[in-house]
Amino acid sequence: MKEQTSNPVGKSVPRVDAFEKVTGAAKYVDDMAFGPTLLHGKIVHSPVAHALIKKIDVSKALALPGVKAVVTGQDNPTLLGLYLKDRYIYAYDRVRYVGESVAGVVSISEEIAEQAAKLVEVEYELLPPVFDPYEGAKPDAPLLHPDLGKYEVVNFIFPKPGTNISEHFKLRKGNVSDAGVSEEVWAQCAAVVEDQYTLPQIQHAPLETHIAVAQWNADGQVTLWAASQSPFAQRDLLAQSLGIPHGNMRVISPYIGGGFGGKAGISIEANVVLMAKAVPGHPVKVRMTREEEFVATNVRQSLVAKFKIGCDEAGNLLAMDLAYYFGGGAYNDYGVNIARAAGYSCTGPYDVPNVKGDSYCVYTNHPIGSAMRGFGMPEIHWGLEQIMDRLAEAIGMDAADFKRQNCVRSGDIILTGMTMPEVDLPKCIDKVKEAIEWGRESKPSAPHKRRGKGIAIMWKAPAMPPNPGSSAIVRFNEDATLNVYVSGQELGQGAFTVAAQMAAEALGIPYEWVRVSANPVDTKYSPYEWQTVASRVTWSMGNAVKAAAEHARGQILEIVAKYWNENPADLDIKDGVVISYKSEREQTLKKMVIYGLPNENFEGWQGGPIVGSGKFMPTYVTGLDPETGQGARAVVHYTVGAQAVDLEVDTETGQIEVLKIASAYDVGKAINPDLVLTQIEGGAVHGLSSAFECMLFDDRGRLRNPSFVDYKIVTSLDAPREIHGDIVETPLEDGPWGARGVGEHVMVQTAPAIANALYNALGVRFNDLPLSAEKIYLATHEGEELICKA
Repeated sequence: MKEQTSNPVGKSVPRVDAFEKVTGAAKYVDDMAFGPTLLHGKIVHSPVAHALIKKIDVSKALALPGVKAVVTGQDNPTLLGLYLKDRYIYAYDRVRYVGESVAGVVSISEEIAEQAAKLVEVEYELLPPVFDPYEGAKPDAPLLHPDLGKYEVVNFIFPKPGTNISEHFKLRKGNVSDAGVSEEVWAQCAAVVEDQYTLPQIQHAPLETHIAVAQWNADGQVTLWAASQSPFAQRDLLAQSLGIPHGNMRVISPYIGGGFGGKAGISIEANVVLMAKAVPGHPVKVRMTREEEFVATNVRQSLVAKFKIGCDEAGNLLAMDLAYYFGGGAYNDYGVNIARAAGYSCTGPYDVPNVKGDSYCVYTNHPIGSAMRGFGMPEIHWGLEQIMDRLAEAIGMDAADFKRQNCVRSGDIILTGMTMPEVDLPKCIDKVKEAIEWGRESKPSAPHKRRGKGIAIMWKAPAMPPNPGSSAIVRFNEDATLNVYVSGQELGQGAFTVAAQMAAEALGIPYEWVRVSANPVDTKYSPYEWQTVASRVTWSMGNAVKAAAEHARGQILEIVAKYWNENPADLDIKDGVVISYKSEREQTLKKMVIYGLPNENFEGWQGGPIVGSGKFMPTYVTGLDPETGQGARAVVHYTVGAQAVDLEVDTETGQIEVLKIASAYDVGKAINPDLVLTQIEGGAVHGLSSAFECMLFDDRGRLRNPSFVDYKIVTSLDAPREIHGDIVETPLEDGPWGARGVGEHVMVQTAPAIANALYNALGVRFNDLPLSAEKIYLATHEGEELICKA
């Protein structure tokens, strides 16, 4: 008999989705069959970065045999967006980036649709483009969204009509004003460092490109099948934009072949729904090519970051004056919240008494900047963690000691006025120092190579509205096996496994008895989940699962207590058996969780099928003052961590070999330690890749490297020889068993840790990503630095 796992929380149990995935049985959208009525769609993309649409002629496309419909912006001129409704489904009056959706062709085959798309003729009147977010924020920059002041926006986002600034978050703490940190404060500083750091847009590069199938029936029922991190949010956005009752709009999402934030919110899904509306009753399928994925879906935002920081002789931070200019791309419906998140976390994980911070989201004529793993934190930490090293060097202090001395601790009043929840960042720093042998010089493998070590720390809060909810349902079967219904998406992070562990732990049944019924997520039948984003699922969905299991547990104990004429407080459930600490009686859950138990004296029956429901929503997040960013509770919590890198540089080629990455994160409670460590490993490689990736555009906004031939991502050949992970556990007050998320945090500070290690090895600083071999070679040998234009 197979051994059963009791009390599974905190144990590295096998993944519930492992067998399906390793055998190829797991189903993705592209695997779904829709029968002979299936039609295929192709999107017509803009070839120019910024222009008025003067005319669209679809007659030639419609005349092609096999073409069933062509849709344009004229078919639905309404705006949609998550936080800021600023974009049309298909371009209506103008285009704002190369790759924007201008029209959609529906035909009997993908090949005919592609051919017909080339026959759609569009007449453009070119307009001056904006590519640099810092320049785009200036008052005299060409205006990309003249109607910004008319757009619908949530109450915590602050656009600046008449400019390209879609969000401006202001943080003011201590002796500062809008003009800056007081000169009196700067005069107290023993050292001051000032510099600018930039990084380009990069692609999510999921294994599975965006794909969606939609069907609009004559009775008004609309169904969308999509690879989505946000089925319920997509349902809401589509229903609002297209005037569909929420009860008629259904989103079904199976397994996702990689998301990283790129499949959060909405991308091509609305385009496909409009195509389906044009051919009622037919499912319409759109599958993006890899090249389309690069230019026509969401990407990570670019950033220009300006810093001025100072400390006293003892190394205590005194002041920070900073400005972040996020290149939000053509539409900022999601990107505005990235700038906001960067604003309320602008200091990084440091205790600074005087802070002036400004975080801007700026429209540019590049692809749409949106959610990506880390949500603004990798972007701001790129400069933060390097300039902190420079300040430490300026006063002759070890970089790791400087970070440890100034990092946030539990109970600190942080930059927004919020009290820092329980975390232990100093312990994370100590662990990576030990793992990397910080302070011990390592010898290079050859005379022309240089060895270096670097360290960086981070923090990140779940960036979300104040009230995103989660819900869950648990339902027993006759043999006491349990079905858990959730709608957190399984992206490979282990969400289903953690849900099973939590349900088993809360109910007192073996882990092996639990089945997670969550694939596919179906908004018609599945319990509500806001989105699988923000590293919130273990915490938020986990709390809902725990509540649902406890609801079911309470029902069981009440039934058995009545049967035995005992107090429920004297009963417990262990390994699927109800036990009494008072009478020492036992009652198996099998059958009774469906059929119930007799009443006292066996006169009738009580109980019935046990179904538990649970929900969770944070209720304590407060608003922030729009002029100062101050408030009682800015976010639900922070996850913190440290990372150290040991690398070797070939001075003859500029090539970097990362030998070891050591990471430590405070996860509150590791529900499944192996899953945490796999996040640490995957995140380290993803963070490593982000140091070398770059979307390269020409002077007309056209992407020059829209495929893996020219766009570099790290492969197994580039992975470090050793990835070391440490888990720190400081329980979170409202986390299930104290747990908090760690999915995104593991890649936030990898790039600056590498840059700090490069400085240690070469004595050269790199302010701009990517860290290409060419750039490193030239900077080392000639003092020249090539900048990847973001």
